[in-house]
Amino acid sequence: MTSQSQGIQQLLQAEKRAKDKLEEAKKRKGKRLKQAKEEAMAEMDHYRLQREKEFRHKTSALQVMGSQGNLSTKIEEQTTETIRNLTGSYHKNMEGMMKKLLNTIYDINPEIHPNFKYEV
Repeated sequence: MTSQSQGIQQLLQAEKRAKDKLEEAKKRKGKRLKQAKEEAMAEMDHYRLQREKEFRHKTSALQVMGSQGNLSTKIEEQTTETIRNLTGSYHKNMEGMMKKLLNTIYDINPEIHPNFKYEV
């Protein structure tokens, strides 16, 4: 009988040690999660500051190159030139392309599909 109660006592002690280890592991996990969150926040702040610095640098470089109005007129001129080139290319190649397209449409060679089986 005493050996049985000793076995039960040992089992209860082992259960208590396991519970303590589990609680300790949960605490370590919580601390690690908190630390990881703090590290991520610090990394995000560093990245945000870096991107803001790059943005300020690029904006100052644009201001040195010219005013916003000057840039918009340059962009409009480039756009107009590109549209003019595309329109010219369209008119130049339209007739030949239409002929090719119509020839493809009109020159149809009807044939039976290779998978078709004629059954009598």
